Amino acid sequence: MAVQQPTFQQAMEITAAWLQQWDHEEISDEVLADRIGEMVASRDGARGFFVVSLAGDSVLMDRLPDAVVGQLRNAGHGVVDLSVRNLAMSTAMAVQHRRSGDAAQQAGSERVSTRCIELLRLLEPAEVKERLEQLLAAALDNRGEDVAFLEKWGYDAEQKQAIGDSVYAVAEG
Repeated sequence: MAVQQPTFQQAMEITAAWLQQWDHEEISDEVLADRIGEMVASRDGARGFFVVSLAGDSVLMDRLPDAVVGQLRNAGHGVVDLSVRNLAMSTAMAVQHRRSGDAAQQAGSERVSTRCIELLRLLEPAEVKERLEQLLAAALDNRGEDVAFLEKWGYDAEQKQAIGDSVYAVAEG
Protein backbone atom coordinates (compact mmCIF):
# COMPACT_ATOMS: atom_id res chain seq x y z
CA MET A 1 0.00 0.00 0.00
CA ALA A 2 1.34 3.40 -0.98
CA VAL A 3 2.17 5.93 1.72
CA GLN A 4 -0.14 8.95 1.66
CA GLN A 5 1.90 12.05 0.83
CA PRO A 6 0.85 15.25 2.59
CA THR A 7 -0.55 18.20 0.70
CA PHE A 8 1.38 21.46 0.88
CA GLN A 9 -1.02 22.78 3.54
CA GLN A 10 -0.83 19.56 5.58
CA ALA A 11 2.97 19.60 5.36
CA MET A 12 3.07 23.13 6.77
CA GLU A 13 0.78 22.21 9.66
CA ILE A 14 2.62 18.98 10.47
CA THR A 15 6.01 20.69 10.30
CA ALA A 16 4.87 23.48 12.62
CA ALA A 17 3.74 20.90 15.20
CA TRP A 18 7.01 18.94 14.93
CA LEU A 19 9.16 22.03 15.28
CA GLN A 20 7.24 23.13 18.34
CA GLN A 21 7.77 19.69 19.89
CA TRP A 22 11.47 19.80 19.03
CA ASP A 23 11.90 23.35 20.35
CA HIS A 24 10.34 22.20 23.65
CA GLU A 25 12.60 19.12 23.71
CA GLU A 26 9.63 16.77 23.48
CA ILE A 27 11.20 14.86 20.57
CA SER A 28 14.83 14.06 19.88
CA ASP A 29 16.98 15.23 16.98
CA GLU A 30 16.87 11.71 15.56
CA VAL A 31 13.08 11.39 15.70
CA LEU A 32 12.68 14.80 14.10
CA ALA A 33 15.24 13.88 11.43
CA ASP A 34 13.37 10.67 10.54
CA ARG A 35 10.10 12.60 10.25
CA ILE A 36 11.71 15.29 8.12
CA GLY A 37 13.23 12.62 5.87
CA GLU A 38 9.75 11.25 5.21
CA MET A 39 8.29 14.74 4.73
CA VAL A 40 10.84 15.95 2.17
CA ALA A 41 10.43 12.77 0.09
CA SER A 42 7.60 14.51 -1.79
CA ARG A 43 7.70 17.93 -3.47
CA ASP A 44 4.66 19.27 -1.58
CA GLY A 45 6.01 17.86 1.68
CA ALA A 46 9.38 19.50 1.11
CA ARG A 47 7.77 22.81 0.11
CA GLY A 48 5.64 22.82 3.25
CA PHE A 49 8.59 21.88 5.43
CA PHE A 50 10.76 24.68 4.07
CA VAL A 51 8.06 27.37 4.25
CA VAL A 52 7.65 26.73 7.97
CA SER A 53 11.24 25.92 8.92
CA LEU A 54 12.90 28.74 6.96
CA ALA A 55 10.45 31.53 7.78
CA GLY A 56 9.29 30.43 11.23
CA ASP A 57 10.56 31.16 14.71
CA SER A 58 11.97 27.69 15.42
CA VAL A 59 15.74 27.69 15.80
CA LEU A 60 16.04 24.42 13.86
CA MET A 61 17.45 26.04 10.71
CA ASP A 62 19.86 28.13 12.79
CA ARG A 63 21.50 25.11 14.42
CA LEU A 64 20.71 22.07 12.31
CA PRO A 65 21.39 18.76 14.09
CA ASP A 66 23.64 16.37 12.16
CA ALA A 67 20.81 13.83 11.89
CA VAL A 68 18.59 16.40 10.15
CA VAL A 69 21.41 17.47 7.83
CA GLY A 70 21.87 13.81 6.89
CA GLN A 71 18.20 13.42 5.98
CA LEU A 72 18.20 16.63 3.94
CA ARG A 73 21.36 15.56 2.09
CA ASN A 74 19.85 12.14 1.41
CA ALA A 75 16.75 13.77 -0.10
CA GLY A 76 18.98 14.91 -2.96
CA HIS A 77 18.12 17.20 -5.83
CA GLY A 78 14.63 18.18 -4.68
CA VAL A 79 15.92 19.70 -1.44
CA VAL A 80 18.81 21.42 -3.23
CA ASP A 81 16.44 22.86 -5.83
CA LEU A 82 13.95 24.16 -3.27
CA SER A 83 16.76 25.62 -1.15
CA VAL A 84 18.17 27.48 -4.15
CA ARG A 85 14.73 28.78 -5.14
CA ASN A 86 14.05 29.90 -1.57
CA LEU A 87 17.42 31.67 -1.56
CA ALA A 88 16.51 33.54 -4.75
CA MET A 89 13.01 34.49 -3.61
CA SER A 90 13.96 35.59 -0.11
CA THR A 91 16.89 37.64 -1.43
CA ALA A 92 14.73 39.39 -4.02
CA MET A 93 11.99 40.05 -1.46
CA ALA A 94 14.49 41.57 0.96
CA VAL A 95 15.32 44.11 -1.74
CA GLN A 96 11.62 44.77 -2.35
CA HIS A 97 10.90 45.24 1.38
CA ARG A 98 13.89 47.58 1.74
CA ARG A 99 12.52 49.70 -1.11
CA SER A 100 9.09 49.90 0.48
CA GLY A 101 10.56 50.77 3.87
CA ASP A 102 9.23 47.66 5.60
CA ALA A 103 12.13 46.88 7.95
CA ALA A 104 10.37 44.01 9.72
CA GLN A 105 9.56 42.17 6.48
CA GLN A 106 13.05 42.92 5.17
CA ALA A 107 14.58 41.37 8.29
CA GLY A 108 12.39 38.28 7.88
CA SER A 109 13.41 37.85 4.25
CA GLU A 110 17.06 38.34 5.15
CA ARG A 111 16.77 35.67 7.86
CA VAL A 112 15.33 33.21 5.33
CA SER A 113 18.13 34.08 2.90
CA THR A 114 20.79 33.53 5.57
CA ARG A 115 19.24 30.21 6.57
CA CYS A 116 19.23 29.11 2.92
CA ILE A 117 22.89 30.06 2.52
CA GLU A 118 23.83 28.06 5.62
CA LEU A 119 21.73 25.08 4.55
CA LEU A 120 23.20 25.04 1.04
CA ARG A 121 26.69 24.92 2.56
CA LEU A 122 25.70 21.64 4.27
CA LEU A 123 24.11 19.86 1.31
CA GLU A 124 25.89 17.80 -1.36
CA PRO A 125 28.56 20.20 -2.69
CA ALA A 126 28.59 19.08 -6.34
CA GLU A 127 24.81 19.23 -6.62
CA VAL A 128 24.66 22.62 -4.89
CA LYS A 129 27.38 24.03 -7.13
CA GLU A 130 25.61 22.87 -10.29
CA ARG A 131 22.23 24.24 -9.18
CA LEU A 132 23.70 27.59 -8.05
CA GLU A 133 25.55 27.98 -11.36
CA GLN A 134 22.22 27.52 -13.14
CA LEU A 135 20.60 30.26 -11.03
CA LEU A 136 23.60 32.54 -11.48
CA ALA A 137 23.46 32.17 -15.28
CA ALA A 138 19.83 33.28 -15.26
CA ALA A 139 20.28 36.11 -12.74
CA LEU A 140 23.41 37.67 -14.21
CA ASP A 141 23.49 36.56 -17.87
CA ASN A 142 19.77 36.03 -18.57
CA ARG A 143 20.34 32.51 -19.86
CA GLY A 144 19.38 29.00 -18.88
CA GLU A 145 16.52 27.18 -17.24
CA ASP A 146 15.96 29.66 -14.40
CA VAL A 147 15.23 32.65 -16.66
CA ALA A 148 11.53 31.69 -16.69
CA PHE A 149 11.55 31.30 -12.90
CA LEU A 150 13.00 34.79 -12.40
CA GLU A 151 10.67 36.31 -15.01
CA LYS A 152 7.65 34.62 -13.40
CA TRP A 153 8.28 36.66 -10.26
CA GLY A 154 9.18 39.84 -12.16
CA TYR A 155 12.56 40.38 -10.54
CA ASP A 156 14.42 43.44 -11.79
CA ALA A 157 18.14 44.06 -12.32
CA GLU A 158 18.84 45.07 -8.70
CA GLN A 159 17.06 41.99 -7.36
CA LYS A 160 18.91 39.73 -9.81
CA GLN A 161 22.22 41.26 -8.74
CA ALA A 162 21.31 40.63 -5.09
CA ILE A 163 20.50 37.02 -5.99
CA GLY A 164 23.91 36.74 -7.62
CA ASP A 165 25.54 38.13 -4.48
CA SER A 166 23.69 35.53 -2.38
CA VAL A 167 24.91 32.74 -4.66
CA TYR A 168 28.49 33.92 -4.15
CA ALA A 169 27.87 34.09 -0.38
CA VAL A 170 27.23 30.34 -0.36
CA ALA A 171 30.64 29.72 -1.90
CA GLU A 172 32.37 32.09 0.50
CA GLY A 173 31.40 30.00 3.52
